[in-house]
Amino acid sequence: MGRIRLPLFVAAVITGAFVTALIFPAGRFRLASYTAAATAIPVQQPQSAPTIAAVVDRDISAVEKQLVDVAEAMPEDKFNFSPETLSIPGSDYKGVRSFAVEVKHVAASNWFIWSPLTGEKLPEGMGNDGNGPENLKTKTEIMKFLKDSFALGHRAAARLTTENMLQAPGNSKSTRLRLAEFGVAHAYNHYGQMVEYLRMNGIIPPASRTKSD
Repeated sequence: MGRIRLPLFVAAVITGAFVTALIFPAGRFRLASYTAAATAIPVQQPQSAPTIAAVVDRDISAVEKQLVDVAEAMPEDKFNFSPETLSIPGSDYKGVRSFAVEVKHVAASNWFIWSPLTGEKLPEGMGNDGNGPENLKTKTEIMKFLKDSFALGHRAAARLTTENMLQAPGNSKSTRLRLAEFGVAHAYNHYGQMVEYLRMNGIIPPASRTKSD
């Protein structure tokens, strides 16, 4: 009896292995497992390398937002405010720029600094004092002058390449890259002054406000 059962058991094992191989071929099973695992892994798209134009443009956008926001925050009836009018004891504000002239000075400087990079002509009436055209009086006119000057900055940044960034445009002694970034640094310098002008009028600068303000 035992002699009969052993061959039957071996035959059953062989038959089971054969059926399993038919249903789950080794190659197909491994391929299906690999495909499922590969599908579960998210594919990362390659990121393009940043360009010098994009990096500088981002810097210009950052300072543009700060300057435009702080200029917009000053009410029209206080746009010509000067610390000199406060007559603070011990202070020396005589002859300093008004808030409006601060804004015009930034815009005019942007034109002087960035126009060599694009080859564009300066706006009419710029003068040599760095304070922009005298005929710009209202907040609306001055704000347009400011925004147009930053639009120039974006055009200047777009022309920067790794090949020309260390070249000096026209008769300038500065490189294109230095001029592009100097415009940013200069604007930030005057942003700090304009913030103080707002504070002197009890106005919280936009960048310092909380959601509840």
